[in-house]
Amino acid sequence: MKAFLGPLENGRIPALQQTRVSAFLMSAHGALAGQLGVALPASLHHGWQVEMHSQYCREMEILSLLGRATSWIPDPALGFLIWQWQLAWVPRPISGVADRMQGMLIDLAAFGHALHAVIRPAALLPESYPDDDPFALAMRRVEFESGRLMQAQILFLKGPELVPVRDAVASAVERRHAQVRDLWQNMLHAMEIDTSGRHALVPAYQAAARPAEAIAAQPSVAIREP
Repeated sequence: MKAFLGPLENGRIPALQQTRVSAFLMSAHGALAGQLGVALPASLHHGWQVEMHSQYCREMEILSLLGRATSWIPDPALGFLIWQWQLAWVPRPISGVADRMQGMLIDLAAFGHALHAVIRPAALLPESYPDDDPFALAMRRVEFESGRLMQAQILFLKGPELVPVRDAVASAVERRHAQVRDLWQNMLHAMEIDTSGRHALVPAYQAAARPAEAIAAQPSVAIREP
């Protein structure tokens, strides 16, 4: 096992590793963008809806950046992996929430928060890796944007309209965090990358570690710099 991507080929991260990492990120961010596009109303009436619209636009920018900055090559394993990932991103009903639309929005926000809080793609880059490398710049940009985009989910998940179903919100966040973390780590393990703490954040908003009342009262998320 190694701590970073590599060994380098002609001074760059191997194209197969670039392909595998970017394919995962595009699968997850693409699924999130699609779900945001469906969930957004034609007119924006609440602050969290404005944040979601902004997030949708940024997710599309992330997809475009990953597609252009990655050195893509054929990867036979992606056929099964993408199928597995896409099944995982499918919206799930939330137990304990009678309003189906509200439940779907909770799951969407929990998925987005997990994606942005758990994954640290910039931590995969070898130390002293060139700052002007397109793939490295893309990984750093994705991680930077994730730190900002979490606020869209926080605004909704901690909103007063969800106070009656706070336990259901906590459960949804916990489930999505575990799901995203497991898939991300499994993908890295297959490339012999050690995932013991460096490549995943443990955000302050961690449903499993706090009662619902504490989650509702928490003002912000602790974001660790890459």
